[in-house]
Amino acid sequence: MQTGWLGHQRGVVQSTFRNLRLQNRLPISTTIPSAVVSSRSIVTPIQCLKRETWSSLPLRQRSTSSYLDHQSTTTTLLFAPTRKQQQHSVGHFHTHSCLQRKGDLIGRQQVINVNVARTMATVAAPSHVDLVLNVDNINPNVKAMEYAVRGPLVIRAGEIEKELAMGVKKPFTEVIKANIGDAQAMGQKPITFIRQVLSLVAYPDLLNSKEFPEDAKSRARAILESSRGSAGCYSDSAGLELVRNHVAKYIERRDGFPADPSNIILCAGASEGIRSTLKMLSTISGPRTGIMIPIPQYPLYSASIVEYNMEQAGYYLDEDNDWGLDVAELERAVKEARKRCNVRGIVVINPGNPTGQVLTRDNIVEVIKFAHREKLFIFADEVYQDNVYADNREFHSFKKVTKEMGDPYDKLELASFLSCSKGYMGECGLRGGYAEIVNMDPDVKALYLKSISAKLCPTVLGQAVMDCVVNPPQPGEPSYELFSKEKAAVLKSLSERASTIAKAFNSIPGIKCNTVQGAMYAFPEVKIPEKAIAKAKSLGQAPDVFFAFQLLEQTGMCCVPGSGFGQRPGTYHFRTTILPQPEKLQIMLDKFRSFQESFLKEYQ
Repeated sequence: MQTGWLGHQRGVVQSTFRNLRLQNRLPISTTIPSAVVSSRSIVTPIQCLKRETWSSLPLRQRSTSSYLDHQSTTTTLLFAPTRKQQQHSVGHFHTHSCLQRKGDLIGRQQVINVNVARTMATVAAPSHVDLVLNVDNINPNVKAMEYAVRGPLVIRAGEIEKELAMGVKKPFTEVIKANIGDAQAMGQKPITFIRQVLSLVAYPDLLNSKEFPEDAKSRARAILESSRGSAGCYSDSAGLELVRNHVAKYIERRDGFPADPSNIILCAGASEGIRSTLKMLSTISGPRTGIMIPIPQYPLYSASIVEYNMEQAGYYLDEDNDWGLDVAELERAVKEARKRCNVRGIVVINPGNPTGQVLTRDNIVEVIKFAHREKLFIFADEVYQDNVYADNREFHSFKKVTKEMGDPYDKLELASFLSCSKGYMGECGLRGGYAEIVNMDPDVKALYLKSISAKLCPTVLGQAVMDCVVNPPQPGEPSYELFSKEKAAVLKSLSERASTIAKAFNSIPGIKCNTVQGAMYAFPEVKIPEKAIAKAKSLGQAPDVFFAFQLLEQTGMCCVPGSGFGQRPGTYHFRTTILPQPEKLQIMLDKFRSFQESFLKEYQ
């Protein structure tokens, strides 16, 4: 964590000085400062800029006295932390830079770089200011949590994008952000019907237009009526009753068993539903709650578990068996975890993120029996249920299987989740999702509803998207043909890309990739040579982090190191999405091949 953080801070300030050069503020010969110093020393502006900048400025911009005496100059810097701050891994190092200058120091008034401002806001305040919050007295769980999908590597990718925009020469012309499952950011077009309904809900005057089909209008009218005439009104905390009824009917059609609308909680993406449910298991007395999560896992879980002061109880997926779930491994994991915590829940991601596996029904039955035996609350993360590509796999919901198994398994406490960000929809930014909470104690459920009421409600537009997902056009309606065609095209293309990416990785030396059976990601294993491991160690980086940063800096491709998701010791992976459109995906895979060949040549 420390290495990535330091690398980010260094990159911010280096990027600042590069930008100054590009704006002709600094001569090309100016040395870019390292920008990171030990917290044992007090950093002054003279140490920061005099060596790097002052001697390079034109004579007319220099003062006969020290530039610190320049009356119109405002310098922002960070001083050394206190002894107490030195004890914290992040507080042990501090970035220094000049944030804003007025007058003639580097020309006209300007704010050098918004990233520097952001950096200043994330580290300790100047020591002479007695602030209420500092890194020593904030919630320690917030400090400890990590979310790799948006970590230092992604921050650096954003900086590289800005450098490219400023004209900095790189061995590539664009950054390909394959780190996150953001379909529309990768070129996927929105589903027409969904956007039509959204437009009508957001701007009801369009209901008078002849440009919109009647089935889109009828759904928009119903949503508006349910939301008191405007998408700008608050809904119930659990969401619009209309949409919850439609979700319940969708689940009944999918599973063949009734669903109770009162068990449906609409949320701002599945992530919010997961977090709202997860925190109900946290305790403040007695042993800490343990939650079993797959390794590799989606970092939302590890981050939330830390934030809510719980214990992670990881169970390894079987990479040699298509990332299958082995009950013997579950037994090992729960036995080990119970030495240090009270294990109360298990998370299963199906289809898998980041691994792309789809569990068989038999495997799900085994997990359900295990959960019953160990008295565990099941978190069924099923947001990729539409994304199944392998011919020998199909999606089975945990709720359906518990119902088919009957007593006592159909009495298990279970929460399942769906999002409008994934599937064929890709509406990540609109934040729509639902949780179905099954068999929760009525008194606990009342407290759960009280808890989510503090967030008021999920966005009505996000709820409208979810309504389109669970109440799509039906045969005979004017939008049915186009909707079906667009949905099928998206899923067919994703299936083809899933096959392409696995075959391509398996043809590259030193990389092995399981079949992408579902979801939106591949999680290949990469063999990192000992020489590269030693190089990473010398830089204070994990080997897969070193690999990923080299990949980014040399090719512009941003993937997430496997250590951000968890992996067996001694193995190294990275996660990449399958979402780049086919032409871009081929470019990405060609770059992977070229990079891996040169990487192996350099470090073999």
